[in-house]
Amino acid sequence: MRAMKHIVAELVQTALSRLPELSEAAADLAIEGTVERTRDASHGDFASNVAMRLAKPARRSPRDIAAAIVEALGDSPDVDKVEIAGPGFINFYLSPAAFHAELEAILTAGERYGRQASKEHPRILLEFVSANPTGPLHVGHGRGASYGATVGNLLEAVGYPVHREYYVNDAGRQMDILGASVWLRWLEANGVDVDFPQGGYRGAYIREIAAAIDTSGIEPVTADAVSDGLPDNTDENADAYVDALVARCKELHGEDGFDKMRQQALESIRDEIRDDLEDFGVHFDEWFSEQSLTKAKRVDDALAVLEERGMLYKKDGATWFPATQFGDEKDRVVVRENGVKTYFASDIAYHFDKRERGYDHLIDILGADHHGYVTRVRAGLEAMGYEADDLEVKLVQFVTLYRGGERMQMSTRSGQFDTLRQLRNEVGNDAARFYYVMRSNDQHLDFDLDIATSQSNDNPVYYIQYAHARVASVLRQLEEKSLGFDAANGREQLGLLDEPLEKALMTTLSRYPEVVELAANNRAPQHLVHYLRDLANDFHTYYNAHAFIVDEAALRDARLYLICATRNVIANGLGILGVSAPEKM
Repeated sequence: MRAMKHIVAELVQTALSRLPELSEAAADLAIEGTVERTRDASHGDFASNVAMRLAKPARRSPRDIAAAIVEALGDSPDVDKVEIAGPGFINFYLSPAAFHAELEAILTAGERYGRQASKEHPRILLEFVSANPTGPLHVGHGRGASYGATVGNLLEAVGYPVHREYYVNDAGRQMDILGASVWLRWLEANGVDVDFPQGGYRGAYIREIAAAIDTSGIEPVTADAVSDGLPDNTDENADAYVDALVARCKELHGEDGFDKMRQQALESIRDEIRDDLEDFGVHFDEWFSEQSLTKAKRVDDALAVLEERGMLYKKDGATWFPATQFGDEKDRVVVRENGVKTYFASDIAYHFDKRERGYDHLIDILGADHHGYVTRVRAGLEAMGYEADDLEVKLVQFVTLYRGGERMQMSTRSGQFDTLRQLRNEVGNDAARFYYVMRSNDQHLDFDLDIATSQSNDNPVYYIQYAHARVASVLRQLEEKSLGFDAANGREQLGLLDEPLEKALMTTLSRYPEVVELAANNRAPQHLVHYLRDLANDFHTYYNAHAFIVDEAALRDARLYLICATRNVIANGLGILGVSAPEKM
């Protein structure tokens, strides 16, 4: 699908090809990057600064270059006129025929409108959410889920092959603490009075898991057997106490018994997370287990590559990676003196595995608190012989909920509003998916629950969906009046659409492919959000000013053709955002 911007860029490129003295100077210039939509319609639809960009290498004045390009353009059915403005801008005024052809493309392509042809490369692995399976997803995870899912949809819309992956952190200390927390709640349910750790998982969901797990072959023990010799359960001793409990559980029930409880807890929470995301319209191609890295010896493989390339050294009994050579603030331990491999070693191995699976470009979407993670993982890839830019990391900032103008406290321990599921139940999937991507991922997001649940023009998702529903309502009214819509006649009669509001709506519709491309290339769904609000505003303004079901069949069909194209673009844009396009509201 060629955007109008591409058409103008091709005209400029063709003109330059007819001017050998300029085409050589423009050999390394991306012509499409010189073409932009004008902000003022009096300056045309598009403007190119190509003449100014070529002035230095061509050693000619920009206006002379612009004049030569304009003369070489020739006639085009897509262009009414071309003017030179200011120091050498070339302004293009597109013809009504160009906009009419775009409306036809919208209705012909249907849900494919705005999408580009499939590309083979780069193959993208998009990892997002990847929340530790130690509890329910909270509202912050929801933003990462919505952002990641929408970025994936945008990348596919512009043709890239995308593999969506959730990295399940199912190994290490946090999983041991989860297992110990479930074990203690199970003992409590069996009448064993134990001192629950400050550093354990305290949510009600732990009791629910403890009540549901299969403990056949695991016998309850006494409170004394649990607590004998443990450090005091204080804030100061929180880590030592919980680690001692993990060790005690393994001692009392064996590694197999402990693993049985831990794995059931993990699987229960992971399944809840999967269900939550599926219900939220967020789907993954693969749920990649951290445990699988160890079982498949991928951590050993990655460390072997680093060893072979001279990228590991020994110090104080540990094995270190020289991350400072790649811009990190300090070197990193990959194997501790006790032989245990670090989380960083697993992170390197996971990204090594991604590249080994044939993915060219890796995109990680992480919480804002992972900012220190980026440099070190890039360093690991670079040390193994890959390009640092193979890894792209987008950080998602925090979310604050408001109700009645008051900031809401979000805490699992206090029982306040916290989980993604609670938010979805409160505002619905559509509002949640939409609001999460309204602002740039690197900006803090204030989520107003009152606005998100209101059925008014103040609620942007309602305002956009209402535009789609209004078109459907017009078509139902048409049927009620026993009138038909002749789309072919509407296409032939588009010349009748000469009202300013009609021209404005056609112009906005024609921007859609460019907006999708911009949003995809910048991983910035908010561009699409703002565009859909603009489109809905143009439609509502047109709706309020003009009747569509008029007596004159030619004008009626033309206007219906225009609003059906509008409905299609709104549905396509909302689909990328993961938001529904209702027929009635």
